[in-house]
Parts: sequence; C-alpha cells; structure tokens
Amino acid sequence: MPFFTPFKSAIRHLASELKQRFAGDFFARNSAALPSSLASKNPGIRGVWIPSTDCEVLTSKQHIAEAMNFIADTGFNTVFPVVWNRGFTAYPSQIMREEFGAEIDSRYQGRDPLAELIVEANRVGLKVIPWFEYGFVSSYNLSGGHLLAKKPEWAARDCSGNLLKKNNFEWMNSLDPEVQEFLLGLMLEVAKNYPVNGIQGDDRIALPAEGGYDEKTVKRYREECGREPPAHCRERHWLHWRADIITEFVARLHRELKAINPDLLLSMSPSPYEWGLVEYLQDSQSWVDKKLVDMLHPQFYRRDFNAYKQLVDRLIGEQLSGEQVQCVSPGILLANRGSHYSINPELLLQVIAYNRCRGIQGEVLFFYEGLRDNGNALAEVLKNGPYAR
Repeated sequence: MPFFTPFKSAIRHLASELKQRFAGDFFARNSAALPSSLASKNPGIRGVWIPSTDCEVLTSKQHIAEAMNFIADTGFNTVFPVVWNRGFTAYPSQIMREEFGAEIDSRYQGRDPLAELIVEANRVGLKVIPWFEYGFVSSYNLSGGHLLAKKPEWAARDCSGNLLKKNNFEWMNSLDPEVQEFLLGLMLEVAKNYPVNGIQGDDRIALPAEGGYDEKTVKRYREECGREPPAHCRERHWLHWRADIITEFVARLHRELKAINPDLLLSMSPSPYEWGLVEYLQDSQSWVDKKLVDMLHPQFYRRDFNAYKQLVDRLIGEQLSGEQVQCVSPGILLANRGSHYSINPELLLQVIAYNRCRGIQGEVLFFYEGLRDNGNALAEVLKNGPYAR
C-alpha cells in the first residue's frame, strides 16, 4: 500500500511513530485485499459505522483504542469511520487546505483521527473502510455552510432557483464536473495516503430528484437532449438522464480507485432501490449490473421484521442474481438519537438470521453507540450469538 505522503508534518511524525511501533512492516502487512475472514465460505462483512455525531470515538486516541478493542471483542471484522462530515474532514487534507483553508475539522486540530484509528484497528485485526458520510451534501441547516459561501457556483438548485434543501440537508450540485472532481479528489486522497481497505460513499452519492435546475445543468440537458428540463422533477427521461450522470461518477470513482490499488474495495450504501432512484437519483441496480461496486450496503433501516423481510425478498427475488447477492451486506438500524429509537435484541437477531437464511452473509450496523446502550446489551447479544467466534 502507498505510504503516507509528506504533505503534512503531523503525518510525517505519525508515520515515523508507526514505523517504530510496528518494526517497519505495518504497511506491508495491511493488504487491502478482501480478507479470508470476509470470503464467501466464511462469515461475511460484520461491519459497524463510526460517526462523529452522537458518538465520542474519534475525540481522542484513548477512545479510539477502547472502541476498537470493544468492536473486535464483539466479533466484528470491519469498521467504517466517518472522514467527511458537515463540510470538514477527519484527517489532514491538502485539498481542503488549498481550496477552503480548513485542513481538518477543528475538533481534531493537531491530530489525525483516521491514522490513529487505522493503527488501533489493525492492532486488533479489524479492516478499515473510511466513510464519506456527507457525500455531495455541503451542510446541515446552515444555508450551504462554508463550502457554498466560498463556492456559491457549486450549489444545487431546485426548479425555483433556490438552494436545494431536503430534510435540512443542503446540497452541492452532484451533476457539476467541478463538484465531482472535488469529492473524487477527497476520496482518492485517502486511498493514496492511508493504508485502508477501501472507500465508502454513503447514500449522499446522489442528488435529490428536485435538483438539477442550475444554469450549467439546464444548458447541458438542452444541448444533449434538445429540450428544456421538465418542471416535473421525476419525469422519466429527465430523472434517468440525471441518474446516469451519478452512475458515471461512480464508474469513474471505481476506475480510479482500482488504478491506485486493484485490491481496494469500493463500498456504497444507497437507499433501497428503486426508492433511491426516484428520490435521490441512485441507480444502484446499474451500479451492480455494471460491476461498479465491490460491496453494497442498502440502508434497510426498518423497525419491524416484516418490513425488513420485504426489502430483502424484493432484493433477492426481483433485483439481483444469486451471484450479485454475494456483494450485499444490508445496513441495519441499531439506534436513532433523533427519535430515541433503539432496536430490541430479538429483532436484531431475527433480521440477521433472515439474512443468512436468504444467503446474505453479512451486514453493517448503524451505529457504534447503539452497541453500548443499555449496558452493551446489543453487543452481548451479537457476541454470544451470530458473531460468536
């Protein structure tokens, strides 16, 4: 794997520390290839997302080390730590420094949480796939935040010309080549500079269907299709034309990631198909058909078994072939702080058992703190049940 580039003195210092700690062989041992523990003949992905919202893991080296110990002891094999959130990175980014003068989230100034987490995860045998949670989102309820304050031309627009906002998230224009180049740069920056096992785009490698009415996109549609974009944002041709641009971005990301290292994995976590297509221009069916993703984690965030079962049955019965299902590890909702929801242990065991019954060998759980609720109740259920060693 590539060694950390020396663009930041802190990273140079950390690299030296890593060399000393692991006697020089750390990077050689950290192959990005899908480990045997994730092969089809063995348990699949047992993953958990580590956010920076409602979660303290990334706030210190001590918290990171303790969390990695806990996750490994519970029986997980992969962690998905957030590295892109609310317009800032959780690692020192040369791109962010040059474009926005904000090298890292101010909460982590003087540190590199991603590098720290990689060290601790590998110490306990966990694979690391950094999670670009915000994707093409610029901010949450901040009128575009500092990204669009500096680059207003990057804003996505609805049919009234307003900044595109959905569920309080404000969006950059995912269809703009310059915006795509920016996000692609961040993702490849991590892939080049850190010994990770892959990269994950979240459900915000997307654009709300209400978007695409900025001048640049309207001009492109007019030139390519010979007509004006319809006012109805979900008109079939207009919807698929925009979704295809998102798919082209995924294809480029996959291609350039493999050019860095063919063993690096592209992991995507879209909304369930085809709701994700109609609402967010995510044609995840095409992503799988065209082999643009190595792992797919559709967000099957349902709160009762029958609703979850319906999504799995539709996925297997109507969408994907038997071979394609092997790349799927659904996202399961453990907790939602906004609604004070927490999955009960019986439901968690039930949905995991149904995954296995239908040939799905793994899942990714949202999110870490849900494992720690109620005296680590869910972690104990997993450790003594489906994730027992």
